[in-house]
Amino acid sequence: MKSVARLLAEKLLKISAVKLQPANPFTWASGWNSPIYTDNRKTLSYPEVRTFIKLELSRLVMENFAEADAVAGVATGAIAQGALVADELHLPYVYVRSTPKDHGLENLIEGNLKPGQKVVVVEDLVSTGKSSLKAVEAIRAAGCEVVGMVALFSYGFPVAEKNFEEANVKLLTLSNYDTMLDVALETNYITENYISTLQEWRKDPAAWSPKR
Repeated sequence: MKSVARLLAEKLLKISAVKLQPANPFTWASGWNSPIYTDNRKTLSYPEVRTFIKLELSRLVMENFAEADAVAGVATGAIAQGALVADELHLPYVYVRSTPKDHGLENLIEGNLKPGQKVVVVEDLVSTGKSSLKAVEAIRAAGCEVVGMVALFSYGFPVAEKNFEEANVKLLTLSNYDTMLDVALETNYITENYISTLQEWRKDPAAWSPKR
């Protein structure tokens, strides 16, 4: 039987939520060159994929963070995913902005989060982990405990593992970069000659540049 990681990787490739272009790399907002681009917002447009993700993220929470009494989504990509999980688990929901709103109450956390609550954070994609962990800091600053984080997908960067370890946050993901490469190769999405390029990029994405 296929694992959840493989099933999700297949679904993300099929709907082009993940694109692999080692011969024609993307440029991220950070300026990094990248042979992969991920847009998990696309999953919301496919009911079967959306439901699969909702149920599997909820399962991760129930099996590993059952003490959670609130769910927080990370803006903007995980706002909808977090709401779906909170609805499935019948838990209160908030989402955390990347920066405070510039008008009105200038909220950083949208919703009603009460000091002392045990919060599980929902993220759609983890790269370096910096934006995800900023949300964790905001929740902790509000007087709550972050019991862990669940996400759809992670690139598995060494720097991300270091950042989560230093922040003392347990991260669990439905799928990951290694599984994505395996599935892409098996389904002929990419060919064997690109694997070394894709693996090299992950080791040091900030310094990587495509070979011409």
